[in-house]
Amino acid sequence: MDGEQTNKIRTRIAPSPTGDLHIGTVRTALFNYLFAKQNGGKFIIRIEDTDKERSTKEFEDDILEGFRWLGLKEDEFYRQSERTDIYKKYIQQMLDNGTAYISKEESKAEAGKEIEVVRLKNAGKKVKFEDMVRGEIEFDTTELGDFVIARSTEDPLYHLAVVVDDHEMNITHIIRGEDHISNTPRQILIQEALGITRPKYAHIPLILAPDRSKMSKRHNTTSITEYRQKGYISSALVNYMALLGWNPGTDKELFTLDELIKEFNLEKIQKGGAIFDIEKLNWFNREYMKKMSEAELLTEIEKYLPESYDISYEKLKKIISIISERMNVFGDIKKMASSGELDYYFKNPEYDRKNLAWKQDSDLKKVAEHLKKVASLLDGVDKNNFTQDEIKKAIWYYAEEKGKGSVLWPMRYALSGRDKSPDPFQLAEVLGKDETIYRLKNAINKIG
Repeated sequence: MDGEQTNKIRTRIAPSPTGDLHIGTVRTALFNYLFAKQNGGKFIIRIEDTDKERSTKEFEDDILEGFRWLGLKEDEFYRQSERTDIYKKYIQQMLDNGTAYISKEESKAEAGKEIEVVRLKNAGKKVKFEDMVRGEIEFDTTELGDFVIARSTEDPLYHLAVVVDDHEMNITHIIRGEDHISNTPRQILIQEALGITRPKYAHIPLILAPDRSKMSKRHNTTSITEYRQKGYISSALVNYMALLGWNPGTDKELFTLDELIKEFNLEKIQKGGAIFDIEKLNWFNREYMKKMSEAELLTEIEKYLPESYDISYEKLKKIISIISERMNVFGDIKKMASSGELDYYFKNPEYDRKNLAWKQDSDLKKVAEHLKKVASLLDGVDKNNFTQDEIKKAIWYYAEEKGKGSVLWPMRYALSGRDKSPDPFQLAEVLGKDETIYRLKNAINKIG
């Protein structure tokens, strides 16, 4: 939309495709998106791919896919690499009006070689700007000197490209991380040299690790793709990130994207760093899991179960509540499965018969008697009403009479083959009457 004039609010996110989509970039994009949508404006994605050596199509795809997964759909899309002719025009304009000049210098890369760069003619004045988060900020630009704005008359550096793009795209508000504050005076000097309107600035706090250091892979996962692969829910991630550095001024924590658009306010962005708390993110994810329908949960859970499992829809429905209590993200299912914690739901367990005995009960004959009695009692329970309550009711009197540990431990072990598993009544309901009795008889046969 080069050159088109508009009074509408227009914001942008401008990631470089030199790495995976970072959680900090997403939080900045989210604030830009919310502010634009709240004001009936446009949200622009601009890929800053002028670093030809490090930029890749794979990273660009990762960035765009990540934004779309999170629901942050752009209204317009641009690539800097496709805008070279536009930059050349502005470089020439500055050379023609005397606000920039060509400087012949020795190449830093190749000793003895002379190159021509373009430098801004800096008057060395004080620059003030009103930051929507931090108030008035002033810089003395003298120490910047005549800084380089282009490697040649056809190859702009970051600051010039950004200023030109923001002007050409009619960006009204630049909402970005506080680490860009020091870039602002250079960009204002370029704006003034080109005689273009200054956008409004809002510098938001960085996302910090728990020890208040800059967020990095050493402390937490920083790639959005990794959060997706771990099984986080996109809307939970968006909700949590909205509250990193912004507070609605109420106790409310759970927001849909539409509610965030309605509630968001730049003036309520905090100045201090926002601490990333993985436990809090997990809490949000669990809350969003609770909101999912049974069908949605089944679809997600099935994605993470091994193909080797004999999965039935009915069995999955029964284990939803058991699994849900033990997971923060859907990826936890994969961990449970790989450690064998879910095997007993889908496979007949293998185990040493000695483990069927409860603590001091070493008499396996007695264990076999208890298992026979439990199998007999469960045989009398209606197959269509084989619930935890009915199963417990059928065997509870016998368990109390003979000793709960002596009866219920071998029952549970016969069903799961593991020291730790859900209680035997839960397990039996999930397995169903036929499978439960089959496994009890199998244990009796093991004892011989």
